[in-house]
Amino acid sequence: MGIRVAAASAAIASFIALGAAAQGLKTQGVSATEIVVGSHLDLSGPVAAGMPQLRNGMQMRFDEANDAGGINGRKFRLIVEDNAYAPATAVRAVQKLVERDQVFAVFQPFGTGTGVAGYQAAAGAKVPHLFPWAVSQPFHADKNPGSFTYVVDYVFAAEAGVGHMVDQLKSTKVGILYQADAFGEMVKAGTAKALKARNLEIAAEASYRPGDIDFSAQVQRLRQAQVDLVVLATIIRETIGAVGEIKKIGWNVPVLTHVPGRTVIVTALGKEAMEGLYGIGQWNIHYADNAPAPIQEWTAKFRAKFNTAPDENAMVAYSLTDWFLKGVSAAGRDLTADGFATAFRKVKHRDMFGNPEQSLDDGNHAKPETVFVEQVKAGRWTRVSGPLVAK
Repeated sequence: MGIRVAAASAAIASFIALGAAAQGLKTQGVSATEIVVGSHLDLSGPVAAGMPQLRNGMQMRFDEANDAGGINGRKFRLIVEDNAYAPATAVRAVQKLVERDQVFAVFQPFGTGTGVAGYQAAAGAKVPHLFPWAVSQPFHADKNPGSFTYVVDYVFAAEAGVGHMVDQLKSTKVGILYQADAFGEMVKAGTAKALKARNLEIAAEASYRPGDIDFSAQVQRLRQAQVDLVVLATIIRETIGAVGEIKKIGWNVPVLTHVPGRTVIVTALGKEAMEGLYGIGQWNIHYADNAPAPIQEWTAKFRAKFNTAPDENAMVAYSLTDWFLKGVSAAGRDLTADGFATAFRKVKHRDMFGNPEQSLDDGNHAKPETVFVEQVKAGRWTRVSGPLVAK
């Protein structure tokens, strides 16, 4: 999730210019026996540690479909390119997928900056663009009928999560450390909304650039402002780095990270330093030793296939792939991109991982939107709030 706000604004403006061209999708990547799907992930950049889980989650569900004979006689081939968490690289990756590989759809690309940049290439080619791991709002600016999103509105998520924390902790001085891009600005906007509703405002703020690893100056700025709650608009490595710096200087302040930082990868890599961290969650986390039996069975299959345990991101990637397959099935044997988009909006999806049933019939975005707050206790994310639902 790494472009600056100005770049994001320019990209959104270009989406609107693409709007007319996007009406009417192009069908490619479909033969009598195969459907080709493309994705681009950060395989070599700052978030690369989390990418095998996304890739494996997608691949597992595609393999299951293929082993069962495919859908309507067609099997699936997944092509994954490296976006290196860099927008320019993402554009080249999508151009390759669309023009050379002739993919039917660009599916589950990772990153806001990379996703936004790559989306322009997909939309310009009239290729469906599905479920980016990114803030959702920019992908609907051009009303593209082939653009579908899942990740919760980050402004709403921050407003709900921060509001809950302020009410519970009676916070009066809230500070924020945010990534200097569209992702960070949306979290900051949601934080400001939550505080305004409580007659407060952001007491101190500090930003960082994607790829930064030293957060000492930013943490000191927030500490000097004597804030009593720190909100993080951070991803995996940055969440670990910021919380680690806070613990290192002995600052005992509650910390709340946003959706990308609330992951088992953070607790696995950050270990004891992450104890007590709060996080805003969108989807359930299951641990193998106490998960329901069907999820334990699924986890065992995943471990046997990839020689590693799945995290919640693998489960989400698997679930979204299952949702996509339902859309392909609903579109029928005479598969076209337009037919798929129409059928996909009518599919109701409930996954095996206990997440709420959702649909895409309201603006091509998964709804209803629900988040909750969790805290790391004994190394595990533990629910500390009820569901917080968008109005």
